[in-house]
Amino acid sequence: MAPAVPTITLNNGLPVPQLGFGVWQVPDDEADKAVTTALGAGYRLIDTAAVYGNEEGVGRALASSDVPREEVFLTTKLWNTEQGYDSTLRAFDASLQRLGLDYVDLYLIHWPLPQKDAYVETWRAFERLYAEGRAKAIGVSNFQPHHLDRLAAETEVVPAVNQVELHPYLQQRELRAACDRRQTVLEAWSPLASGGDVLRDPVIAAIAEAHGRSPAQVVLRWHVEQGHLVIPKSVTPERIAANIDVFDFELTQDELGQIGGLDRDGRVGPHPDEFNLGA
Repeated sequence: MAPAVPTITLNNGLPVPQLGFGVWQVPDDEADKAVTTALGAGYRLIDTAAVYGNEEGVGRALASSDVPREEVFLTTKLWNTEQGYDSTLRAFDASLQRLGLDYVDLYLIHWPLPQKDAYVETWRAFERLYAEGRAKAIGVSNFQPHHLDRLAAETEVVPAVNQVELHPYLQQRELRAACDRRQTVLEAWSPLASGGDVLRDPVIAAIAEAHGRSPAQVVLRWHVEQGHLVIPKSVTPERIAANIDVFDFELTQDELGQIGGLDRDGRVGPHPDEFNLGA
């Protein structure tokens, strides 16, 4: 029986499953199988992006699934080269065509791209897509507090989600506070820090042993208890099933404090203020 995944309500009232399935680095010809496996395991949040090159594979999985479309929360993202008002609208249409859908549940600006400095203009196109109902919610990815401040000053719609690198070694407390002030939900990409040192950390290992769980399950449970949206990625059926099996145990306050003490500003990806690929 698939686990019951709790939902988080976005600032526009839209509920979203708290734990979902990411398809970064999954080839298009493997994405349909991976997403089909995830849907069968109980996932109802699927996260892709134009630059991943697998929107068509994700779309095939959704089209062939017994799960009704309205029960799946589908996220995709605008790539950097398409930022700008008119180009954003064209890119969105292209994503919908590849996905085989007439709307997405969440559309994100993938990076702020400071060198291009077009994210405000891009966001205005997002506001149009939201007003038209073709994106049920709109948000951003990899935005820092100063990017959010500028959007608040120059545009109307507050981002529903900010998807950022987030894990025990990079806990993003300042950014969390900035998002909380706007009721913008933080969503964790690379929630397991790409399966590196975080999963080998002795603190995580000891907590995992105490609960009879894997280190990955402990980290995912930590995300859940922090109130994050979280999108682990795997193509292995056993891990896909294990990653969603985190709703029948809880971490103690002491354990949460121990994990809280692991923060070291340890990024596995680029800093958003310095990332300009596609500008």
